[in-house]
Amino acid sequence: MSEAKKIAVVTGAGTGVGRAAALALMNTGFTVVLAGRRLDKLEETAKLGPEGKSLCVPADMTDPGSIAALFAKVAQTYGRLDVLFNNAGMGAPPVNFEDLSLEHWQAVVNTNLTGPFLCTQHAFRIMKDQTPRGGRIINNGSISAHAPRPFSAAYTSTKHAITGLTRASNLDGRMYDIAVGQVDIGNAATPMTDRMVAGPGVMQADGTMKHEPRMDAKAVGDAVAYMAGLPLDANVLFMTVMATKMPFVGRG
Repeated sequence: MSEAKKIAVVTGAGTGVGRAAALALMNTGFTVVLAGRRLDKLEETAKLGPEGKSLCVPADMTDPGSIAALFAKVAQTYGRLDVLFNNAGMGAPPVNFEDLSLEHWQAVVNTNLTGPFLCTQHAFRIMKDQTPRGGRIINNGSISAHAPRPFSAAYTSTKHAITGLTRASNLDGRMYDIAVGQVDIGNAATPMTDRMVAGPGVMQADGTMKHEPRMDAKAVGDAVAYMAGLPLDANVLFMTVMATKMPFVGRG
C-alpha cells in the first residue's frame, strides 16, 4: 500500500448524506470503506464513484460485534484509518412524548449515540498507533439538537448528546493528533426528508403542516470532504449546512 493512500470509513453510506459524503471523499482522493446494513445499497454507492476507490462492508451500528468486525476489516485491509464519518442515524415514530415506547427510545439511542461512541473508540485505537499518527473523526449532528421538531424527543436528545461526544472526544484525541468535528445538517434532500415536500409536508412548532425547502445532499458531502481534507493542525469543530430558505432562523 502506498503511504499516500488516504483511508476513510463512512457509516450509513448506502443512501442520502452518507452516499453524498462517500462520493465526495472518493472524488477528492480517499479510498472509502462503505459501511451500512444493506449490501445492495452500498454497492450502488460504490458504482457511482471512481473504480477501485471503495470497499463495501455490511455493518449494523446497533451491534457491537458488527462494529468491531468493520474496523478489524479496515485494519486488516489497509493498515490505517485517516477519516471516520459517523453518519448512520434514525428517528422514532412521531408520537406524543408520553406515548414514545422505551423500545423505540433505546433503538434511537443505540443507533445515533452508542454506535458513534463505539466507532470512535475503534478509530482512536487505530489512529493513535499508526504511522503517521492521528486522523480525523466527523460526527453527523443536526440542527434539531438546537431547535427540535414536534414529537422528536429521542432523535433530538441523541443529536444533542452527539455534540457532547464531539467535544469530549476532540479533547481526548489531542494527545494522539486526532481531530474531531461535527456537521449539523438542515433539510438535505434525501429519502429521509422526502416527506418535507410530499403530501401535507411536515409539522411546524405551532402544529400546522407545511412544505419546507430542501438542498442538494451534495452540498453536505462537499462540506464533509472539506473538513476531511484539512491538515491535522486545523479543525472545523462545528459546521452548519442548511437549506437557505428553511424555517430554522426566525420565530414561528
